[in-house]
Amino acid sequence: MLQDSLGNTEKNAVNSRDTVDRRFSIAPMMDWTTSDFRVFARTLTKRTLLYTEMVTTGALLQGNHPERFLRYDDCEHPIALQLGGSDATALGKCAKMAEQAGFDEVNLNVGCPSDRVQNSLIGACLMAHPDKVKDAMCAMKDNCDIPVTIKHRIGLDHEESYSVVRDFVGDIATTGVTTFIVHARNAILAGLSPKENREIPPLKYDYVHQLKKDFPHLEIILNGGIKTVAECQAQLAHVDGVMVGREAYHNPWIMSEVDQQLFNDVAVVASRFDALDAFVPYVERKLDEGERLLHLTRHILGIFQGEPGGKQFRRYLSENGHKADAKINVLLEAIDLVKHHQHKG
Repeated sequence: MLQDSLGNTEKNAVNSRDTVDRRFSIAPMMDWTTSDFRVFARTLTKRTLLYTEMVTTGALLQGNHPERFLRYDDCEHPIALQLGGSDATALGKCAKMAEQAGFDEVNLNVGCPSDRVQNSLIGACLMAHPDKVKDAMCAMKDNCDIPVTIKHRIGLDHEESYSVVRDFVGDIATTGVTTFIVHARNAILAGLSPKENREIPPLKYDYVHQLKKDFPHLEIILNGGIKTVAECQAQLAHVDGVMVGREAYHNPWIMSEVDQQLFNDVAVVASRFDALDAFVPYVERKLDEGERLLHLTRHILGIFQGEPGGKQFRRYLSENGHKADAKINVLLEAIDLVKHHQHKG
């Protein structure tokens, strides 16, 4: 049975900076990489490093119920907490909270281009303030013994030179931080929405590859635009790891290939139906705790992406899962619809 790990930290805390394998990870995504999604991901892959949504220092230090941002299920390891903030003292306190809650890594967001976070000096705009980033990384490292990492862009606005990201990484590395997760696009701070910032600025994988050549002692993780495990394998010839975002959410079955193809390990699951069977007990438990079915099933709508019955599965859950009295039978009926459709086909 999956068990909540909050308060059971000593057993799960990872106290070595060298134990997290970052060959493949799922990017932090607001409203998407919730605990419910991460538990579902674990029915498909045990080796993938999972990230929380970004949690601001204010939510942890000033919110009414900060513990809800630190709660996860034991099966979610390895798991990293991503922080949003710029005040070094606050980030240091939050890094300590991450360690105490049993997270395997704590990460600073220096990549989000949203106007909302810019106004609080959070995210990509911090690339223009490397001294604040260095103070933040030092404070985080000083307050915990789990790995402290950073996720950032290759530049801001229309700064197209490779030297921008090279100098940024070189500067931040003086703090002793050794893991850099690099979204291979510029962040346009004005004029583009967050969605447009993920699509319009051109991908420059060669910049990230060059970072690894220029800083061979650093761990360089590439993020942005990767859609298949085959593409991940190709990138691993140039960098230490690959982080995938929206593709893994919309087409989660790709995660089932990761353990075998990238880690030379045994595959966790043989079929999509097996993954859903493993997820059902968790759904039942969360329903008993008062969570609504829609909040759970929204994360699995893509499991039959491109498969016969996939549209029927999504439609049935969308039409019935939102009802206040929706129970586990709705999910089971949606699964049976797919089986019937595939058998008929």
